[in-house]
Amino acid sequence: MQDILYAMLQTELLHTLALLKVEGIGDVVAKKLITHCGSAQNVFQSKKKALLSIDGVGEILFKKLQEKNVFQLAENELRFIEKENISYSYFQDENYPERLKHCIDGPVILFECVTSDLQNRKLINIVGTRQITPYGIEFTKKLITDLAPLNPVIVSGFAYGVDIVAHQTAMEHNLQTIGVLAHGLNQIYPKNHKKYMAKMEQNGGFMTEFWSTSNPERENFVKRNRIVAGMCEATIVIESAEKGGSLITANLANDYNRDVFAVPGRISDKYSQGCNNLIKTQRAHLLNSAADLIYILNWDLGQKVSKPIQKQLFVSLTEEEQKIYDYLQTKEKELMDVIALDCDFPIFKISSLLLNMELKGVIRPLPGKLFEAV
Repeated sequence: MQDILYAMLQTELLHTLALLKVEGIGDVVAKKLITHCGSAQNVFQSKKKALLSIDGVGEILFKKLQEKNVFQLAENELRFIEKENISYSYFQDENYPERLKHCIDGPVILFECVTSDLQNRKLINIVGTRQITPYGIEFTKKLITDLAPLNPVIVSGFAYGVDIVAHQTAMEHNLQTIGVLAHGLNQIYPKNHKKYMAKMEQNGGFMTEFWSTSNPERENFVKRNRIVAGMCEATIVIESAEKGGSLITANLANDYNRDVFAVPGRISDKYSQGCNNLIKTQRAHLLNSAADLIYILNWDLGQKVSKPIQKQLFVSLTEEEQKIYDYLQTKEKELMDVIALDCDFPIFKISSLLLNMELKGVIRPLPGKLFEAV
């Protein structure tokens, strides 16, 4: 029975690979055809009239589907997958990244070397320039260190700069980290990062939509950014020049209705211009600390704290914290934005203050970004 099931899966995989090699068929059209016909195999076996009734399918595309050379290419890739024992997830599978399922242009199939279960996890991506500065390194390390108790999965592109700093820091804190590659799993780019592969595979791994015949070409890096943006609930841009790949990721994340965060920098710094522009044009939340991300994403801090936060007997509050505490004493409960407005604090600062006060046990977070004094 298992042999029959395996053969069926391999047959469907072969037809899926072949479908993706048909000229004029990308992920959007392929998913439409598969959904309409029931399977990739059925697409090739469907009658002309049935296929032409599908919106977007015309005579030219139908003729392309009759070409048999795509099966030779698919068979070659299938042999590679079997030989290297590569795992994969189909856009309709349970183990396919959940958020990516809702992206219309998400890949039909993902090839994976992943050791962790990504379902029901906090997935965030950290991206930015390959020319990371000491400021960017310091901020990335502190951000991940502060987020570590909440056990997020850190996603990035395994490139130079921000990407590799994010991956390394995540591994230092025993967090799961996923590298989304712009080429097949039969190679690694950049080659200097081969030394990190073994540890990456132990602490998460790699995924890609690209075949073993794909090389790390420029357009592949742009294309893979939609996976990075689509599979995560938030995109964090650490540093970027006025133009850069990480800004493409941020724009994609906005298109997918994901939260985007950017780290501000001096207006004279080349690799802060992209982030400053994202914030200025309201395409990203200003990110000053992990607290900003925790509150805006409404992560439940209590779920990951091993011991309940207890009010200290002798609490020392700063002048700003005391102002907020006195304000909340007069209210039954209040929204974070309203607290910021009434107490005259910017949002990026109020979130950090509220987190510190929560840890001191003097306030309590409630659903819907509400807070009350304890």
